[in-house]
Amino acid sequence: MITFAAAIKIVVIALSLALDVFAVSVGVGVRGVPRKEKIRIGVAFATAEIVMNLAGAALGLLIGRLLGEVAGYIGFVALLVLGCFMIVESRREASHPIDMSRGWGLFIASLSISLDSLGIGFSILYIKVPLVESLAVIGIVSIAATATGITLGRRLGVHIGEHAELLGGILLALTGATFIVLKALHIG
Repeated sequence: MITFAAAIKIVVIALSLALDVFAVSVGVGVRGVPRKEKIRIGVAFATAEIVMNLAGAALGLLIGRLLGEVAGYIGFVALLVLGCFMIVESRREASHPIDMSRGWGLFIASLSISLDSLGIGFSILYIKVPLVESLAVIGIVSIAATATGITLGRRLGVHIGEHAELLGGILLALTGATFIVLKALHIG
C-alpha cells in the first residue's frame, strides 16, 4: 500500500517531468499533428521517460547521484539546440522541417525530454517511493501532457500558419533555456 507521502512524491515527480514533455508537445503540435499520431508520440515520450527512469535507477545504485545534475542539463541543452536548429531551418528557402512526430525527429525529441528522467531515476529509489507505481504514474502523466501540449500547439498552429516551425523552435529554445536557468537556480 502506498502511503500518502509517497503518493504526493510520485505526483510531484510525474508533474515535474511532464513540464518538458508538455513544452515539446506544444512545439510538435504547432506544426499540426493528426489525432492518430498523438497516441504514437505520447507512447514514445512516456516510454522514453520510463526507460530513462529505469536506467537512472540502475545507474543510481551503481554510481550514486554524481551524474544526476549533469543529465538534466544535457536534456535541457538538447531542447535549446533543437529549438535553435528549428529556428534556423524555418528561415531557409527550401526548409525541410524536423518532423518530431516520427522517425529520428521523434527519437531526438523523446531523448531530449527524457534525460532529466535519468537524473530523477538516480534518486527515485532513495526517496522511498515504489518504483513500479511511480513509473506507471509517470507514464500516464506523460501521455496526458503530450496530448494536451499537442492539442494546444495545434490550435496555435492554425493561427500562425507558415510561421509554425519558427514559433515551435522559439518555444523549444526558450523552454530549454528556462529549464537550464531554473535548474541552475535550484528552482522547481
